[in-house]
Amino acid sequence: MLTLISLPAFEDNYIWVWHDEHHAVAIDPGDPAPLIAFLDAHQLALTAVLITHHHRDHTGGNIPLRQRYDCAIYAPDNPRIPAVTHTVRGGDSVDIPEPGLHFEVLATPGHTLDHISYVGHGCLFCGDTVFGCGCGKLFEGSPAMMAASLDAILALPDTTRVCCAHEYTLSNIDFAKTIDGDNLALLARERADRALRAQNRPTLPSTLALEKATNPFLRFHDPAMTAFATRYLKRPHPAPAEVFGAIRAAKDAWDG
Repeated sequence: MLTLISLPAFEDNYIWVWHDEHHAVAIDPGDPAPLIAFLDAHQLALTAVLITHHHRDHTGGNIPLRQRYDCAIYAPDNPRIPAVTHTVRGGDSVDIPEPGLHFEVLATPGHTLDHISYVGHGCLFCGDTVFGCGCGKLFEGSPAMMAASLDAILALPDTTRVCCAHEYTLSNIDFAKTIDGDNLALLARERADRALRAQNRPTLPSTLALEKATNPFLRFHDPAMTAFATRYLKRPHPAPAEVFGAIRAAKDAWDG
C-alpha cells in the first residue's frame, strides 16, 4: 500500500513523500529537517530523492539526506544541484524498486531552463511549473517555452493529481479573479480552498481537471483568456503563447 503525503517546509513549500510503511521517496526536499523528523517518527528508510530544478528551496536537503540515508538522487543535469547520483531529462523514466515506484520524466522548462516534472501513479510532481491556480515566474525561460511545457501537462489525464511545491493557491485565486472573475468554477474553488486553509489544511494536490477549469495559466487556449489578452496587448488575434505571456505579465504586474 503506497501512501502520498505533503510535508510543510519553510514558509510555504511542500515536500512530497511516497511511502509503503517501510521505504520512502521524497520530491524536492529543500529543508531536510521536517523530512528526517517524519522518516524517524515512522521508521522509514529513504531510498530516493527526486529533484525538479536547481533552486535552493528544492535542493537544500540533498547533501545531508545523501549522507544520512545513502539514497539515490535523481535530478536534471545541472552543476548547481548537489549530490546527484542520476541525471534525467524529458523522455527518461525512473524506477525505484523500494517502495515500488515508476515515473516518466517530462521536460517542463520555463520557470528555469532545467525544470523537469515527474509523472506516475496518477500524480504530476511539477515543482514550480504549475501551482494551485497559478504557475511559476519565468526566471529563465520565455512565454513560448512555458506555454509548450504547459501544453505537455494539459495532455495528461484530467484525473491526474497535481502536486505542486508551494502553497500559493489563495493568492493565485485572488489574481485569477481579476481577469476571470465570472468563472463560476473559480469562485467555487475559492470557497473550498479558503475553507481548507482556515483549517490549516493544504489546498493540494488539486486535479488537472480543476486546474483546467480555474487556473488562468492553463486556460491560454480558452476564448475568455484570449479576449483578456486581446485587451491587455491592445491587438487582435494573439497566438496561444502570447495569451499565456499576457496572463504572466499581468500577474507579474499584480505582484508588484
